[in-house]
Amino acid sequence: MKILIAGDYVPRNRLATLVEENKYNDIFGEVKDIISSSDFTIVNFESPIVEEGDIPISKLGPNLRCKPKGVDAIKYAGFNCVTLANNHIRDWGDSAVKRTMSIIREQGLDCVGAGDSIETAGATLYHRHGDKTLAIINCCENEFSIAGADYYGANPLNPIRQYYAIKDAKAKSDFILIIVHGGHEHYQLPSPRMQDTYRYFIDLGADIVVNHHQHCYSGYEIYKGKPIVYGTGNFCMDKDPVRVGQIWNYGYMVQWDTDKPGHIDIIPYDQCGEQPMVHLLAPNAFDKQLNHLNEIISNRQLLEAETIKYYTSCNDTINKYVIEPIQNRFISGLQHRGVLPSLVSKKWLLKLLVFILCESHRDKMDFFFHCKNK
Repeated sequence: MKILIAGDYVPRNRLATLVEENKYNDIFGEVKDIISSSDFTIVNFESPIVEEGDIPISKLGPNLRCKPKGVDAIKYAGFNCVTLANNHIRDWGDSAVKRTMSIIREQGLDCVGAGDSIETAGATLYHRHGDKTLAIINCCENEFSIAGADYYGANPLNPIRQYYAIKDAKAKSDFILIIVHGGHEHYQLPSPRMQDTYRYFIDLGADIVVNHHQHCYSGYEIYKGKPIVYGTGNFCMDKDPVRVGQIWNYGYMVQWDTDKPGHIDIIPYDQCGEQPMVHLLAPNAFDKQLNHLNEIISNRQLLEAETIKYYTSCNDTINKYVIEPIQNRFISGLQHRGVLPSLVSKKWLLKLLVFILCESHRDKMDFFFHCKNK
């Protein structure tokens, strides 16, 4: 069974215009044959289908949206299945998640990773091909999109829940594919935590783990004879203003053959640059950069050193936009010039630290913020 996995698809800006004009071939013409040549094909559908009357949820970041033809376009491209566990699927609340799942299924496509509760969102999708069964488990890191006990949303990344899902899938399938939506945006390496988690999934019995979300591609490794892909990059996502020749524009599809379990094929492309389309590149287009990334991923000391370097580069941003209790351009400008000191005391930072470090305190903090965000 040949399985193809693609990254994030969001039909907005120039793409939305082409989709509404039914110009699907202008977008996917170069990759349609490759997609259709696989036995089962999956893409991350990261834009809920919204209608008049839907209300956006309160969150940080954009509330993405698309129209029903967004599904028509990926069906035309040759995809059989969409993953919905991502940080945008609940951007417009229950009605949009429900509608999105309904329209996808009406089009004859499978979907996984979302549901009307946290229990149904975690359901494993089983696909039968010949005499073999593939299990697909889809989850995402915890942001504003996660399902609750009685409301629609995405399946959260939770290694305990995934432990039981993998255990159950092993008894019902021949192969297990885990697709995770997570990682640091615009950063081309996994964190050590990501590597530990995804290797743990392999240790539990998964046959391949594929990650997306970062808006750039990452490297991969073969761990205990099984592939872990740490980032596919955007599959088809436009940006305003348009970006050309940046990491945003480059990505790859992953083709995995269950007859060759320890091997993957990388299908590189650039997308939504000068033209809003997915443009195939030479098979070896990313080899130099992938070899560099893979070398770091395979060396834990290098990976930890690069992570520390990246986190250090984020300190000023976190201090300015997360830690400082009063935020406006005037105060930020004075602090930047050294005229006004930080308003954060060491004691306040220690209080915040213990609520982040301690699981019990973090549970209370999580409940507090959910109450405030209702």
